[in-house]
Amino acid sequence: MAYLFLAISIVGELVGTSMLKASEGFTRLYPTLFTIVAFVISFFFISLSLKTLPLNMTYAIWSGAGAVATTLISVLIWKEKINTGSIAGIALIVIGVVVLNLFGAGHGEAKGTAETTSSIVQK
Repeated sequence: MAYLFLAISIVGELVGTSMLKASEGFTRLYPTLFTIVAFVISFFFISLSLKTLPLNMTYAIWSGAGAVATTLISVLIWKEKINTGSIAGIALIVIGVVVLNLFGAGHGEAKGTAETTSSIVQK
């Protein structure tokens, strides 16, 4: 269920970002309202996904998927140009998200580490 919430959050972020562009600096009412609603939905659902998923992994997926999809939206819908440097940068973001998910914090964590951390926080 957490991954469904994360997916909804990503869609909300994509809609919000697209409407942010359409709002023309918050000078158009309806795109501005859609921007606010979409980002509220996005943050609400990412907060639900964070109840069970680690923050570092969740944020990496959210921001990485958002960056890639926003680039596609900007090219396909807004007819913006993209260059080789942009493609290379996006590829590095995707590689970083994959590496973080495969080897990042939370994977192979020693047993009892969470208990030690929580006892430190309580002191």
